Amino acid sequence: PDPLFPKAASMAHAPGLLNPAFFLGRAELLGWINESLGTRVAKVEDTCNGAIACQLMDALHGGCVPMKKVDFNARNEYDMINNYKVLQEAFLKQNVDKYIEVTKLIKGKPLDNIEFMQWFKSYFDSVTNGHAITDYDGPGRRAASKSGDMKQQSAGAAPKLQRMADQTRTAPPAPIVRKSSTTGPPARTIGIAPSKDVDHLATQLGELRTRTSEMEKEKDFYYSKLRDVELLCQTPGLATQFPVLAKVEAILYAATADEGRQILIDTQQEMVGGVFLDEPSST
Repeated sequence: PDPLFPKAASMAHAPGLLNPAFFLGRAELLGWINESLGTRVAKVEDTCNGAIACQLMDALHGGCVPMKKVDFNARNEYDMINNYKVLQEAFLKQNVDKYIEVTKLIKGKPLDNIEFMQWFKSYFDSVTNGHAITDYDGPGRRAASKSGDMKQQSAGAAPKLQRMADQTRTAPPAPIVRKSSTTGPPARTIGIAPSKDVDHLATQLGELRTRTSEMEKEKDFYYSKLRDVELLCQTPGLATQFPVLAKVEAILYAATADEGRQILIDTQQEMVGGVFLDEPSST
């Protein structure tokens, strides 16, 4: 573990890997980021310098991040690490126990940054109860940051990303109902369940925990395989010797399952003159 980023003292959010956020693709993540912060991020890996994550925390927790310390135009390792230090401090303030794999994220690899943003989406939804934040001045907060708003943004990115957000939005955004500091109505008295019911619920809870643990291990297993394939595709010299590796990498980075399947079909037609979507029979 990186000594610069120790774990927070207590567990505030540990989403299970069955959380819907962990099944979101690039388009959905980009739509959520840009809609929440008023940005024009074109690729998930463009979040690798940590500034977007800092602002997501700032939006969630009412200015808990000192934006003057955040550099949205960080390009070198030193400046990126400084952003992640600010993020870790915000995590500590909010009692969020999340280890940040800084050395992986700052390399800008798509899979690492997609997984981190998927976790952030699950945390975001847990704080907002799945609602959008509509009263946050994203551009205004970025203007107060260390180097101002993000530069070198794609001029045509905003309309496209807005369409992504419109397609992935399942319901009109509702404002967050923030908790009032005043004392609420008295709590209702809850009866104690019979011991048989308690035992039954305890058994079910144990089974669910076991099942979740198994699914998390399975997810980690397949993710490690995808990571190995990604590293193989990016091995210097191999892509020139084996052009199919570029196609494999394109499938890995496809935004949707349909897009990945189309790359597979096109590659098969181009290289072997046919389409084989089922396991080919041995001859």
